[in-house]
Amino acid sequence: MRKARAAAILAGLAVAVAACGNAPTTTQPTASGSAPASDGGSKTLQGVKLEIAAKWTGEEQKNFEKVLKAFSDKTGATVTYASTGEDTGAYLGPRIQGGNPPDVAVLPQPGLVQQYAKQNALKPLTPEVTKEIDTNYTPYWKELGSADGKPYGVLIKAAHKSLVWYRAPAFEDAGVQPPTNWDELIKAAQTIADSGTAPFSLCGAHGWTLTDLFENVYLSSAGPDNYDKLSKHEIPWTDPSVATALQKIQQIVGKKEFVLDGNSGALQTDFPTCVTKVFGQKKAAMVIEADFVATQATQDGAKVGEDAKFFPFPKVGDTAPVVLGGDVAVAMKDSPGAMALLQFLASKEGGEIWAKLPGYLSPNKNVSPDNYPDPLTKQLGQTIISAGDAVRYDMSDLAPSAFGGTDGKGEWKVLQDFLRNPSDIKGAQTKLEDEAKKAWK
Repeated sequence: MRKARAAAILAGLAVAVAACGNAPTTTQPTASGSAPASDGGSKTLQGVKLEIAAKWTGEEQKNFEKVLKAFSDKTGATVTYASTGEDTGAYLGPRIQGGNPPDVAVLPQPGLVQQYAKQNALKPLTPEVTKEIDTNYTPYWKELGSADGKPYGVLIKAAHKSLVWYRAPAFEDAGVQPPTNWDELIKAAQTIADSGTAPFSLCGAHGWTLTDLFENVYLSSAGPDNYDKLSKHEIPWTDPSVATALQKIQQIVGKKEFVLDGNSGALQTDFPTCVTKVFGQKKAAMVIEADFVATQATQDGAKVGEDAKFFPFPKVGDTAPVVLGGDVAVAMKDSPGAMALLQFLASKEGGEIWAKLPGYLSPNKNVSPDNYPDPLTKQLGQTIISAGDAVRYDMSDLAPSAFGGTDGKGEWKVLQDFLRNPSDIKGAQTKLEDEAKKAWK
């Protein structure tokens, strides 16, 4: 999905102090390195060759290859990395059909786990890998990588989507502090508006940014259990819990002075222009989006941690929301080497090696935030751990793409229509339910 791709392109750079470009590329497979031939016989995979495919390029690829090299040094296996480019499905499809898939693939959304499992293109995880997951992950993440009750995938990398970024001078000028709950957010927004600055810059030209906003409000107001049910369409979008979430969002989008350039202007503002309007043009005070905002803020001349800061998405209800995107590693060949690599990536050891490099957040609960290389990443990592079992995956990325991941259709379009006319909550719910019924046939 577009937003998962956008997050993956930028997330690897967002938390890094030294950000580099990461445009899609046709990177040829490269060997990550292998261990010396002699090591007292401890290298159990000496002579084994593995290929892993993922969409990371640039600095993200280089950092991941360092993790692969650590695996090679430990086991003796030679691991070759291949970039899938931005469309993972388009890369893997022909290889699966041709009977030549990579040993391991990293999928940008859990929906692909379900898809490939139905095609019998994935290998169920061995008890050793499953044990590693049970040790290091909450049960929710195990379920997310499973299909028909069988575990197939390991969530190895996360993008943090429960953040509100703000321009510190705008807060200082208005005399407000970062809010901790929704009522405080609305009150701060009014104070900022009264000071002459628009509180919010919305990226309404992209429907995925609106789904991110909805998911945070809904997780906090309705709770994790209802979030799970709605994500599977086990409760309808006409449910009162959805109305409650839309009513909260209406408190922002229903006030003209709260939205920079008005609602119609917001619908013409893409990501990352909405970030530039806050930190480059200094026209608004806040932008609600994920950790990858930091990359654009830096390009706009802001110093992250000084004039570009963030606070956790404020609590709307009883739950402090933490919504993650992320990448799931799966085995496509039935080999001890593939399972050993998945076990390593799921381990505390593998996570800590990766965490010491820029641009990485771990969903592994046993990877201490102390491993991260800068204060920003440590803070983000700590919020994931502190949220515990309440952490949830991006809801729209769990939905069929016709509903949750297609420009101009489904949830994206309905939420854009709601931004255009935020007074019609019941109408928005009816349209969401109609679209969901089509997608979940």
